[in-house]
Amino acid sequence: MMSFADFEAFLRTTFPDVTDSMVERFRLMNIGYREWNSKINVISRKDIDSLYDHHVLHSLAIAEYLRTQCPETYSLFTAPLKEDQVGARVLDLGTGGGFPGIPLAVMFPNVRFTLCDSVGKKTIVAGEIANMLGLDNVEIVNARAEGLPGKFDFIVSRAVASLTDFYPWVKGKYSHSILYLKGGDINEEICDLMSREHLRKGSISTWPVTNWLTDPYFEGKFVINIQR
Repeated sequence: MMSFADFEAFLRTTFPDVTDSMVERFRLMNIGYREWNSKINVISRKDIDSLYDHHVLHSLAIAEYLRTQCPETYSLFTAPLKEDQVGARVLDLGTGGGFPGIPLAVMFPNVRFTLCDSVGKKTIVAGEIANMLGLDNVEIVNARAEGLPGKFDFIVSRAVASLTDFYPWVKGKYSHSILYLKGGDINEEICDLMSREHLRKGSISTWPVTNWLTDPYFEGKFVINIQR
């Protein structure tokens, strides 16, 4: 269990450009999720005390992956917008109560996030948390992937399904890459996906979350990047 003080210190060490307003939103996140989780269970009640390490930092592993492995994308996400410029569009599919989308929306205020889930009560929680935090770069959608209109620059998700099940839902909905938080036997899943979908060699890369978060909880968890 990580305290907010420890979370803040770790966050500021990793991301030196994090602002005080971002930190305050992360502080309020704990209050909001505790309140709403008592009404609608979106986080295991025995795990709510580990909100910052098991859920927020796990979500932010995508940000750390971009910062260290994809600096051009990280710069795109963090650069100030010019007049009349529109930020990148990111879909968080199967967001549940808002992970990884809400922590990423706090970190990247110039990126437009659409948080989508087919379970209405989960999107209620995600929407209430986004409103509480004042995130005007977040849109909440209660829908199935098949019925979601539009196209996005990036897609993020956290262990919604196997890669072979997940990819067909989104393969026509992104222009750059999918950033998928996943554990388990990912090598077998990746081989199956490449074979079924005839993806080009080198289009999928993996990054162990333990490159950043050394807690044993994150052993066997990865950021999987599926490039267009």
